[in-house]
Amino acid sequence: MAALPLDAQITFLPVADLPRSAAFYEEALGLALMVDQGTCRIYRVAGDAFLGICTRPGAGPSVGVIVTLVSPAVDAWHRRLAAAGVEVVAAPSFSETYRIYHAFYRDPDGHLVEIQEFADPRWADPPA
Repeated sequence: MAALPLDAQITFLPVADLPRSAAFYEEALGLALMVDQGTCRIYRVAGDAFLGICTRPGAGPSVGVIVTLVSPAVDAWHRRLAAAGVEVVAAPSFSETYRIYHAFYRDPDGHLVEIQEFADPRWADPPA
């Protein structure tokens, strides 16, 4: 089946307190705000990948969902987030199973955020 065109990717997370979550994504993570829609804020993660946070009363962590940010600077991210008081779920470590170096954190609503670096050479030259 032929692929149809896609322009970008956005993942939306429900949040209980938009200003509190906006501070996390803007200040702790340093993501660039692209669009403020009032009850939703959309941030550029990289290229044409975006993350949106939207106010939803009683919002909590989405079970099984992990927001993964890929970076060659996992240790630097860990120092930055720990210094900012972000909850550290798992300090940086290497996973032989997935061939990644990664760490896990919680955003203010309990969503799991992973910072990861690929060690699998297949990521260096992904298929077209």
